[in-house]
Amino acid sequence: MEKLIVHGGAALKGRVNISGSKNSSLPILAATLLTKDTCTIRRVPDLSDTNYMVRILGELGAEVERASGVVVVKAEKIKSVAPYDLVRKMRASICVLGPLTGRLKKCVVSLPGGCVIGDRPVDLHLKGLEALGAVITVDGGDISVNAKKGFKGGPMNLMGKHGSTVLGTDNVMMAATLAKGTTIIEGAAAEPEVEDLANFLIKMGAKIEGAGTNRITIEGVKELHGAEHTVIPDRIEAGTFLCAGAMIGEGITLKRVMPEHMKSITDVLKKCGFPIEIGKDSISIAPNPLAKGFDLTTLCYPGFPTDMQAQFCALACAISDVSTITETIFPQRFMHIAEMKRMGANIDLQSATARIRGGQRIKGAPVMASDLRASAALVLAGLIAEGRTDVNRLYHIDRGYEHLDDKLAGLGAQLERVKE
Repeated sequence: MEKLIVHGGAALKGRVNISGSKNSSLPILAATLLTKDTCTIRRVPDLSDTNYMVRILGELGAEVERASGVVVVKAEKIKSVAPYDLVRKMRASICVLGPLTGRLKKCVVSLPGGCVIGDRPVDLHLKGLEALGAVITVDGGDISVNAKKGFKGGPMNLMGKHGSTVLGTDNVMMAATLAKGTTIIEGAAAEPEVEDLANFLIKMGAKIEGAGTNRITIEGVKELHGAEHTVIPDRIEAGTFLCAGAMIGEGITLKRVMPEHMKSITDVLKKCGFPIEIGKDSISIAPNPLAKGFDLTTLCYPGFPTDMQAQFCALACAISDVSTITETIFPQRFMHIAEMKRMGANIDLQSATARIRGGQRIKGAPVMASDLRASAALVLAGLIAEGRTDVNRLYHIDRGYEHLDDKLAGLGAQLERVKE
């Protein structure tokens, strides 16, 4: 097992290239199961999660080649069963459910694993597939889906108690591409990653309208063909680096970004007073010792993303003011706060709202990452802490950040990855 040692106080300066989106890559890779033809996916980030997905595709019978961010998949003959040993390490493996059933009319997929950040059920996935005509049973941790008569399009609503479901929308959209008739998804997730998947499916021959809004219409086709696609930039990685650039140093520039996907994040940073310059595919940011605190609430896109909540907790520690963050998507997603308080952060958590009094001196300490975004927040806190911070359970970071330590080192951070 590895850990990251962060030596605080080093100034950040320079440019960093943002990788392809993890949350786009996973369902897009899964979507290659919908056709027998060859698909080529570019800018797939080198992450443990994408490595697991590539392995899953191979175990399901697809021929997969991967080199330098390009994944080539030919799923001519595939299996209908994804057992627990195959999917247990990654929650997003559930997104093979839609393409397997859409193409084979049946499948068995074990309930997946992944990091624990509160209740994240798959009931909306199953509700959507049932609306298409599937018969579903859940027994012994396995989801069995049978659509032997084929899927039939129809209306449905995928809005849940905490908002829309991204992977649920992905699954239903993939299955509906090969359904008879027209499917209308109300309450669909509008995230850029859903639109990216839709664009790939359209290249494969799918007929989809409304992706990127809360109402998606899919007209089923008989079959899909191979296609090439380039994954969009990772807006959460970009947001994490924006926080780093705002917290310490002389200013950094992010390249290979889509600023229109970042508006909810950059709007908050601008309101705080951080100097930001936005280009066609770049964003620059610098610290501001007079920055003001913020009050934000996580919401479904285009609202402020829950995946940036932990990083903004770290940013708030660097602002000499009071900030509040209310978490509405995953109310239990505050496990990083206890670790930050070990470093001296002044944070009060009441129900689903964190109140952070920033500008306090924080000191390096051994801390434990509990999930992907919490681990990034602890690294950010380590950048401004006095002394040394040891971030344990580094495998959480490797799930969703491509070479985060190397990119930070390229900006001037003093950190090292070591074996425990």
